[in-house]
Amino acid sequence: MTHDEIRATVLRVLGEIAPEADLAALRDDVDLREQLDLDSMDVLNFVVGIHGALGVEVPEADYPRFTTLAGGVEYLAARRAGGAPA
Repeated sequence: MTHDEIRATVLRVLGEIAPEADLAALRDDVDLREQLDLDSMDVLNFVVGIHGALGVEVPEADYPRFTTLAGGVEYLAARRAGGAPA
């Protein structure tokens, strides 16, 4: 799966959690919780959605990797490639 495909999947999952959000306006380097007004339950639902969509289990200790869109995509790309995220 390419970086762009992973990003598209992340955006799709975010759209399911925050259907009113303008996903096209999301900035890669800005906190997702602030941009989408996500609460802790939304974040948990996001991680569950990512697991279902990509088959990547995200340990709770790694949740901070999803602070930004870019950080989450990079984390998932590394995990799908079989490596440990940097």
